Amino acid sequence: MALKAVQRQTEAVGKMDIREEKTMSQEKVIVLDFGGQYNQLIARRVRECHVYCEVYPHSVSVEEIRQLQPKGIIFTGGPNSAYLEDSPICSKEVLELGVPVLGICYGAQVIAHLLGGSVKTAPTSEYGKTDVHVDPASMLFDGVHADTVCWMSHTDYIETLPQGFSIIGHTPVCPVAAMENTQQKLYATQFHPEVMHTVEGQRMLSNFVYNICGCTGDWKMDSFVDKTIREIREKVGDGKVLCALSGGVDSSVAAVILSKAVGRQLTCVFVDHGLLRKNEGDEVEAVFGPQGPYDLNFIRVNAQERFYQKLSGVTEPETKRKIIGEEFIRVFEEEAKKIGVVDYLVQGTIYPDVIESGLGKSATIKSHHNVGGLPDFVDFKEIVEPLRLLFKDEVRQAGRELGIPEYLVSRQPFPGPGLGIRIIGEVTAEKVKIVQDADAIYREEIANAGLDQSVSQYFAALTNMRSVGVMGDGRTYDYAVALRAVTTTDFMTAECAEIPFGVLQRVMNRIVNEVKGVNRVVYDLSSKPPGTIEFE
Repeated sequence: MALKAVQRQTEAVGKMDIREEKTMSQEKVIVLDFGGQYNQLIARRVRECHVYCEVYPHSVSVEEIRQLQPKGIIFTGGPNSAYLEDSPICSKEVLELGVPVLGICYGAQVIAHLLGGSVKTAPTSEYGKTDVHVDPASMLFDGVHADTVCWMSHTDYIETLPQGFSIIGHTPVCPVAAMENTQQKLYATQFHPEVMHTVEGQRMLSNFVYNICGCTGDWKMDSFVDKTIREIREKVGDGKVLCALSGGVDSSVAAVILSKAVGRQLTCVFVDHGLLRKNEGDEVEAVFGPQGPYDLNFIRVNAQERFYQKLSGVTEPETKRKIIGEEFIRVFEEEAKKIGVVDYLVQGTIYPDVIESGLGKSATIKSHHNVGGLPDFVDFKEIVEPLRLLFKDEVRQAGRELGIPEYLVSRQPFPGPGLGIRIIGEVTAEKVKIVQDADAIYREEIANAGLDQSVSQYFAALTNMRSVGVMGDGRTYDYAVALRAVTTTDFMTAECAEIPFGVLQRVMNRIVNEVKGVNRVVYDLSSKPPGTIEFE
């Protein structure tokens, strides 16, 4: 029985998402996305308050919102102008549900526009850290210093208030940096409380979900794990399950959840596509194979040449992702036929994968091989994605609740398409070996320097740039390797890690001396945004 991949977007998460029963039984806040780059971050910050939160497109119907029974609603920012005819807008009825609403940036302007206020181009735009004066008497700013630093990013502003609103925050050039209508439970900030640059932003969001929405904070990881195992067991029954096991944190946690739910009905297929880190295929087999600690049916498929052939001549990043995603599915289908009828396919998809692969009319940042990269038809009855509603650090928490060893739970993130997106341009076996060797050296030196626990993610990538060098008094014309290291709490925003120069110098010396085909090493200083953590 085929399942169309296009039906698996966030608005219709999929038959085995177990979302409806889970989310209806607990308090929740929902985020309506107007195309803002921080939509995930808002949801993550709310969850840090132990309140469950999901992101929906701004076009979600009022009736659907009623069925969700949210305790609160948050409008995201966005790049548009609320007063233009073709700009994203929601129904005015959302503001009349009696549910507290917090509008952020463009979301604040949407509230003002819908309720008769005036939104216009600001005489002076504000970007970056900004001194904002707020009213601590407002429930939104309870415990917040009257003069605080917030993150602004706007060219429009609220010129005049809607009826019934009062100003609770301003800057010298922005008369309505925050507003409220306490009777209707409507609040708005022109700045972004969700980003870390807003010094007291987390307190503001906590005030909203607890003081204004009346949440109690019942989102706990232990209850999520227990309930997910129980629901999967009831859903699967005596069906056969095939798990896409990469050995990374996400698929490992998904595999152990399924193992605890259905035991030997689960078969884990590990596809070594030739795009893994050095020696990683053997390491994965050592953990999940017959000699490992888990009672799993484990199959290793060595498909390196198959993937290299499919990727031959391909340079466009999205095309590479989709090719890798489709080949994954095809390999799983083939393995499923060998073991008989398989009812369910398990994937370690997590929430940022879903949102970054496109939510409603939001911009697609990149297609993930296990979401937007799926082929049109998938030859399984249903797809099981037990982690689909979790952020990365929540997945790690779930792993700890399941008793997975810390060295697996805290493992460095690794993208599903593997080194295919850490090699700029065409992927070849020669390039894979170069980046594997360079990356192994980098990771070894980071660990030797005691930085492996303080840096959130670090890796080497192979650029498509070749340049002239001199080695042994001879001319070379070889590749440049780029080193990347970032610090982050949620993997949605990230800063370049300040690796000591001496460490970088040791890494450079070893790579150019030990890795054939490399004569130059560079260090990527980019943050996210404007860049992403991965290169493609």
